Amino acid sequence: MIRISTISTPILHAVEEHLQQLSQQERRVAEYILASSASIVDLGIRELAGKCGVSPATVTRFCKVFHFKGYPDFKMKLAGELAQKPAHNAYQDVIAGNDLRTIAAAIEANHVASITDTTRLLDMEQLQQAVQALCAAGRIDLYGVATSSIVAQDFYQKLIRIGKNCTAFADPHMQITSASTLKAGDAAIAVSYSGETPETIAALRCAKDSGALTICLTHYGSSTLASLADIPLFSSSLEEGMRRGDMASRIAQLHLIDILFMGMVSSGFEDYVPKLEHSYHNVRNYR
Repeated sequence: MIRISTISTPILHAVEEHLQQLSQQERRVAEYILASSASIVDLGIRELAGKCGVSPATVTRFCKVFHFKGYPDFKMKLAGELAQKPAHNAYQDVIAGNDLRTIAAAIEANHVASITDTTRLLDMEQLQQAVQALCAAGRIDLYGVATSSIVAQDFYQKLIRIGKNCTAFADPHMQITSASTLKAGDAAIAVSYSGETPETIAALRCAKDSGALTICLTHYGSSTLASLADIPLFSSSLEEGMRRGDMASRIAQLHLIDILFMGMVSSGFEDYVPKLEHSYHNVRNYR
């Protein structure tokens, strides 16, 4: 048996998830959007503000809480999500008694949905800035604890193959130690699905104070880590029951890592591809 969770689009899910954290006026906007999301595409900012009994400035503040540039950006991206929303947009939580065929199908569906949702959330301008910063960085630190450290390690193994000076740290003390020695021209990447992991936040804050450019990978929505980073990058926030195993969320973060890496290799093709080939042939000699 599979339990199906009824889930909205990533944007609507994030709004609902952070409802209680909003101010009273911002909550009016959120509640109207959740109740009448399909009508938003036809409303101007003053019309929406009037229906919610708030000022246009409140609508703008609401949009910026969720990292949109303003109301037009929010409306455009919400409309895009609603238009693309598949008929069966739900994450499936495997429970006791499932046979292996059912489990395999459920995990496949979860991973595909996570990758699709994350791709829709991509801000190409932010992504391009991250790629350029990583290509130019003299040194790159990667921070993550628990499951997030696995994602950081994956990126480390990719970056080291193209000759980038980088290290992935899972130990919080080493994260802070290394972050303290960064400088302008360096970069630090912090990975945390929740965006509220204290150790990861402390490391990224230290890196920022040291002058490094900071990037984070976290779930879509408002979080301490996203607010701290110079360049926040978001993965799908729709995973619910499966969060107990960090399954679909990990796949979404690895998807982001792969996009960043391929963007770097593509933009620095003449420099990076020979290094990739050289490392491949050297490693192959030991097989």
